[in-house]
Amino acid sequence: MFRADDYRLRAKALADTLQETKEALDIDILTEKLKGLKAEQEKPEVWQDLEKSTKLGREISVVESKIHAYEKGKKALDEVNSVIDLIEETGEEELVPELDGLLQTVEEDLEDMRIRTLLRGKYDANNALLTLHSGAGGTESCDWVSMLYRMYTRYAERNGFKVTELDRLDGDEAGIKSVDFKIEGENAYGYLKAEKGVHRLVRISPFDANKRRHTSFASLEVMPEIEDDGDIEIRSEDLKVTTFRSSGAGGQHINKTESAIRIQHIPSGIVVSCQNERSQIQNREMAMKMLRSKLIELKESERLANEQNLKGEIKKIEWGSQIRSYVFCPYTLVKDHRTGYETGNIQAVMDGDIQAFIIDYLKKS
Repeated sequence: MFRADDYRLRAKALADTLQETKEALDIDILTEKLKGLKAEQEKPEVWQDLEKSTKLGREISVVESKIHAYEKGKKALDEVNSVIDLIEETGEEELVPELDGLLQTVEEDLEDMRIRTLLRGKYDANNALLTLHSGAGGTESCDWVSMLYRMYTRYAERNGFKVTELDRLDGDEAGIKSVDFKIEGENAYGYLKAEKGVHRLVRISPFDANKRRHTSFASLEVMPEIEDDGDIEIRSEDLKVTTFRSSGAGGQHINKTESAIRIQHIPSGIVVSCQNERSQIQNREMAMKMLRSKLIELKESERLANEQNLKGEIKKIEWGSQIRSYVFCPYTLVKDHRTGYETGNIQAVMDGDIQAFIIDYLKKS
């Protein structure tokens, strides 16, 4: 039997949440800000400055995305109330499954908006620069790095982010020793910053003829991509620049010219490299951007050493340092209550979309 009052109470709770989210996102202020940004975008001098117009266009896109998310949620909630009224007036209870689906959609949209209200850190809206390193475990760890790289790449693609590989060092026998890649999209750093740390894998090794259980470790660094805002001065005399031939399957310039760049910042000891771009100039520009991000992150980490906001505690890539464990053996049945996925080959600390996706990936592998 259809109980309209129960559905109205549920819709009222969602409406209250939507209003709170609207206030948290400052939708009214954002609407006025969007008008000002679009007026600025129409000025001729803006279009003569490619860097400024690109930055302005990106800012407009972010603001429009937040406003669109709120308007979408409001429209869906209005539709929910309309369906409740229709069922109550006509008695067509066959519309109840459709109403339940609408309510679930509104709840998911509101949860997404709620997360956006939390991502208000200084760099949360920036693109993310990620680096995966293999640790204790040899070939096993290299294989684990390749698995993590594939999972984060697919997570990014599923959420509409763009992934660009910047540098890669393959393992001696299998997998990847280290890989640097960039994930571009709204709040990419905000979503991924909690993933930094050491990841531990326990499984029966496919590289062991005796089928023994092995433990592998890989570390993930997550940094915001930061444009040159004048906060960091990088002197040319502090840099040691090395060129080398790009690795790859071949083709124009690849393996033929020294287009890849490796830059060492002597005072800090930070080393970055890039070989993905077509020319040495482009690789150098990307490497300098990575270096600037690491230096700013280092500066913030020193200033906020107690809070560990950006970098977090640097640990060895081995036992006792992991932020999350993925255990294939011993065999344990796990059902994730959020996703409904059932797996018989993983027991892990799962929290958030990336982890739900990992369950899905491992289930299908």
